[in-house]
Amino acid sequence: MDLKKILDEHLLWLNGEGGSCANLFGANLRGANLSDADLRCANLFGANLRGANLSDADLRCANLSDADLRCANLRNADLRGANLSDADLRCANLSNADLFGANLRGANLSDANLRNADLRNADLRNADLCRADLSNADLRCADLRNADLCRADLCEASIDQMMWNIYTVFYPLQCPESGSYIGYKKASGLVVELEIPADARRSSATSRKCRASKAKVLSITDINGNPAGGQVKSNYDPNFVYAIGETVEVTDFDDNRWNECSTGIHHFITRAEAVIYE
Repeated sequence: MDLKKILDEHLLWLNGEGGSCANLFGANLRGANLSDADLRCANLFGANLRGANLSDADLRCANLSDADLRCANLRNADLRGANLSDADLRCANLSNADLFGANLRGANLSDANLRNADLRNADLRNADLCRADLSNADLRCADLRNADLCRADLCEASIDQMMWNIYTVFYPLQCPESGSYIGYKKASGLVVELEIPADARRSSATSRKCRASKAKVLSITDINGNPAGGQVKSNYDPNFVYAIGETVEVTDFDDNRWNECSTGIHHFITRAEAVIYE
């Protein structure tokens, strides 16, 4: 297969100068360098693009259905209106990609990097987004019905009018919905044991980290469990101090559970998770 000739013919076709639309149906393009390539409307159905470099490529309205894009680099790629249904995008880099109106129905995006991606109006029904990084992504009006977002990072993502249903799998709420419970957080390298009271507002996103509006400090220990003084400062606000026996409270607690990085007393349900948290 003469890939250069196919791309040259495709460019002529796009410019109305003859040529022919690129037909790369089922082509083996594993590891290919297609950075900056103009593949608008190209047929890449079922193509093997595993590990390929498609950064900054123009793939508007391209057919990538059933394509193997595992570990592919699609950073800054233009995928507006592209068909990626049932594509395998595990561990792909789609950071800053434009996926406005793209068809990602049934696609496997587990562990993919979609940071800052534009997913407005994208069809993500039945998509697997487990552990995907969607931080700062724009998901407004995206359709996530029946999608799996287990442990996906939605920190600072725009989710206004995002569609989902009872079959959309979000990571289960980690903190009890009612009553008091014990939580643990790491502050300045120490582990703070907290009692979250029954009247505290609480939340969790799609990870195991929880947030609460207030908590009583029960103990402060080093990572080995040894007592480590009576108070410790927050990692993020030196004026916010955790002192044994005192209750700390956040007055501007954010009730939006998807804003995982927002205001609140961040903690875990188990001490082990707090210990390994960086």
